[in-house]
Amino acid sequence: MNLSDQINKAGSLLSTQRKAKIWAVGGGKGGVGKSLVTANTSICLALMGYKVIVVDLDLGGANIHTCLGINIPEKTLSDYISKKVTSIKELLVPTPIKNLQIISGAQDELGIANLKQMHKNKILSKLGELDADYIILDLGAGTTYNTLDFFISADKGILVILPEPTSIENTYRFIKSVYHRRLKMIEELLNIQPLINQAMNAKMSASQGPPADLIKRVIEINPEMGMKLQREVNKFKPQIIINQIRSQQDIDIGFSIQSVCKRYFGIDMNYVGYLDYDSTVWQSIKKRKPLLMEYPNSRLVNNFDRIVHKLLELD
Repeated sequence: MNLSDQINKAGSLLSTQRKAKIWAVGGGKGGVGKSLVTANTSICLALMGYKVIVVDLDLGGANIHTCLGINIPEKTLSDYISKKVTSIKELLVPTPIKNLQIISGAQDELGIANLKQMHKNKILSKLGELDADYIILDLGAGTTYNTLDFFISADKGILVILPEPTSIENTYRFIKSVYHRRLKMIEELLNIQPLINQAMNAKMSASQGPPADLIKRVIEINPEMGMKLQREVNKFKPQIIINQIRSQQDIDIGFSIQSVCKRYFGIDMNYVGYLDYDSTVWQSIKKRKPLLMEYPNSRLVNNFDRIVHKLLELD
């Protein structure tokens, strides 16, 4: 069974077995606030009465437990992968917030940070056995296959971005990588892979990038194949959050990214909101207390409330 078949099979198992919606939180670079968004989005959902499980998939650098105010769990995904525990349910750890549990990622980087495809499939399929309304995946930074595959497998992929050039550049790189990998997984598109590769290797400096023109070119060659490609592209709708905004110009970056991705990739992204710059973030981390619980009057409370309601509307 090839890679495409394996991942498609895992995704099929996941969708048929689970009742939970799975959201994956990623970012093009480290330090953009992925864990902050994961933790506080999860808290918002839990306070609304949803049963939520956070899964720390920042393999080798797991720290979501700190954002949620608990100690490092004794059992982590390492124990599950190494078969020290037989059920993923054994990894569930309660948090101080009602309705919210956590599964910790590995603390040892060697080995698990480069998961085999069979291990990724196992984790994905077993998530369907968990009793939850929402499962939030906190992913590692960058474009490793681990991160891309977990992002692709989710019902909703959320990208956290800082309003600074390096973060924006890495965000475009992440979108391009996950877009390309998604198309490479689809067996029906195997015959047009050379065209896909050519389009994805184009520079983003083009005023109308080849990826946006790809569907038109494929339709001209094979209308049926072109429609399949169109359907797959339409399914790819990442959500974006701009973190640490200080001005209207920072807020507008989200709309600019939305526009560029539509023009260059031909995809519709949802700009679901922004988070104000607030010093209470590092203060809460220093105290090892959940931000929304420790600083209920922070501007970020309203920010997260708007973002979570927008994400729920999009479901």
